[in-house]
Amino acid sequence: MTDHSTSFVDIRGDRLQVMRGGTGDRLVVLHGAGGAAAWLPYMEKLAQRFDVIVPQHPGFGGSKLPDWLETVADLANFYLDFLDQLDLRNAHLVGFSLGGWIAAELAIRNASRLATLTLVGAAGLHLPGVPQVDIFARSEEQAIRELFHDQTLADDMVKRVVTPDSEDIRLSNQLVVARLAWQPRFHDPQLAKWLHRIRVPTLVVWGEQDRLFPKEYAAAYQRLVPGARSVIIPHCGHLPEIEKTDAFVSAVESFCAKERVAA
Repeated sequence: MTDHSTSFVDIRGDRLQVMRGGTGDRLVVLHGAGGAAAWLPYMEKLAQRFDVIVPQHPGFGGSKLPDWLETVADLANFYLDFLDQLDLRNAHLVGFSLGGWIAAELAIRNASRLATLTLVGAAGLHLPGVPQVDIFARSEEQAIRELFHDQTLADDMVKRVVTPDSEDIRLSNQLVVARLAWQPRFHDPQLAKWLHRIRVPTLVVWGEQDRLFPKEYAAAYQRLVPGARSVIIPHCGHLPEIEKTDAFVSAVESFCAKERVAA
């Protein structure tokens, strides 16, 4: 096991929990709607090659919801401050789902501290006519099951996650997600027209059977971000980092290594 630590940093008066482990080039992970409560196997694998840094978004994990937090754009600007305060340079930024949307908004604004950008099942866009699952219209268990292609993995996650001990934190996370993505549903109507401003090598990673944001969204991000590449992982739902960990880690490592050589 790669050693990792959990610490807290103060950014603009907000106390942020940060998990960190491994050595090598810095790799910052922006988590999705479920929060960042634990050091997961994909983080462990990435930490064998990278200095992996996993902040938990303000308002998540039971932390105080800041008065200033109203939109995903607010989080994008907040994480620009985070990168500045930690003086992270040439960092690889990886965003999952909601975190992918945040990462895209950040890179549009200022990618000067980034070496690469990886968007994994990223929210943020809307494609009329493409059927999607609305997790706000599902029970908590149903919403978890919709994340997976392999329902045996969904069974395991339901048992681990839907517990009385974590109910308060889960509800807190859901309230923050609703504030950010209730209306319009998980997208910003203005995002698509600004993705051309992303000036950093970008990888789009998607599960082929993603029901929340079907693979047509991967094609849209690839088309709208200049020079973006894509990897579609078969037999995989919305969480390739969990459902197909080895394939996901291999895609990220190969991309980052190739871009490092090119630089």
